[in-house]
Amino acid sequence: MHEEMTMPPGTDEPWVNAGGTTPVIGTFRFYFDGERWEWSDEVARMHGYEPGAVRPTTALVLAHKHPDDKGAVAEIIENAVAARVPFSSRHRIVDTSGRVRTVVVVADRIMEDGEVVGSFGAYVDFTGTVQSEVRSFVDQLLPRLTASREAIDCAKGMIMLVYGLSADRAFDVLRWRSQQSNVKIRVLAERLVADVADEGTGWVTTHARATFDHLLLTGHTRIKPA
Repeated sequence: MHEEMTMPPGTDEPWVNAGGTTPVIGTFRFYFDGERWEWSDEVARMHGYEPGAVRPTTALVLAHKHPDDKGAVAEIIENAVAARVPFSSRHRIVDTSGRVRTVVVVADRIMEDGEVVGSFGAYVDFTGTVQSEVRSFVDQLLPRLTASREAIDCAKGMIMLVYGLSADRAFDVLRWRSQQSNVKIRVLAERLVADVADEGTGWVTTHARATFDHLLLTGHTRIKPA
């Protein structure tokens, strides 16, 4: 079996961003045939369960979605199974204690014998993100991208736009990928910007999210040694 994205050891460990908050990352696997799910310990805890206490199913996954987001996520999962595309989303979940968490699901494909058999990636808990802060940064996105030629700023701007995150949270995502792939943030950002440019403009209105997830999570594999 070949997984398009590789997650080195330590992916499930929390990391602290520059602002002092602690977004948490956990991994998951979703196999389309039989709709079989696997959660890391961190993803289980995000939903309010002790590791190994439950066996995740599509019904359980949907049961924890916020009522306002449940329908959209159900459609995403249904489309993922039908079209054999990664399960990716930004939505809210409700844990067993009733706490609402804001999560971003970043995913890529699981391949077997050249066929896409599932989706493999990470849940990133951004519960501490203030929505007004997100809107403010997104409103400033286009002029910032135009004014700046720095690869990291451009990559941050792309992540802000695609995932609806603030600049600090976008940098957290870049730093996480840098730590997990052992590639400098600047080099990784340059690769991401180049990859997105190579994709052209068609992906923005077609398979934007799946394409961006794939480029973000696999960019380190296309960086040539210095």
